[in-house]
Amino acid sequence: MRTTKEGYVCSKCGYQLRAEVVDILKITPTEKPTDIVDAPSSEYMKVAATCPHCGHSEAFRSLGFVSGEHAGVRQERTMERLVCTKCGHSWSN
Repeated sequence: MRTTKEGYVCSKCGYQLRAEVVDILKITPTEKPTDIVDAPSSEYMKVAATCPHCGHSEAFRSLGFVSGEHAGVRQERTMERLVCTKCGHSWSN
C-alpha cells in the first residue's frame, strides 16, 4: 500500500482505503519511575550476621547451588548469599 492524500491505495489492485488522522498526541511521563521490591519470601531465613557495609547484626540468608565446567573439570558447590535487613547490602561468604 502507498499513502495518498485520501488514505491508502493498493499498488497491485488499486483498492482504496480512506483514513483520517484525528489527533496525534505525545505523552510525556510526569512522575519519576518507581522501583517495586518484593517482600522477603519464605526461602530466606533471618540469621545473625554482621553487615560489612553498615554493621547491622541481622541478615537474610539464601543458599544456592552453582555448577559449571572449566578446562574440562566439572565443579559443583553450594553458595551462601546474605542480604542486610537494614541497608539491603548483599554479600557472600
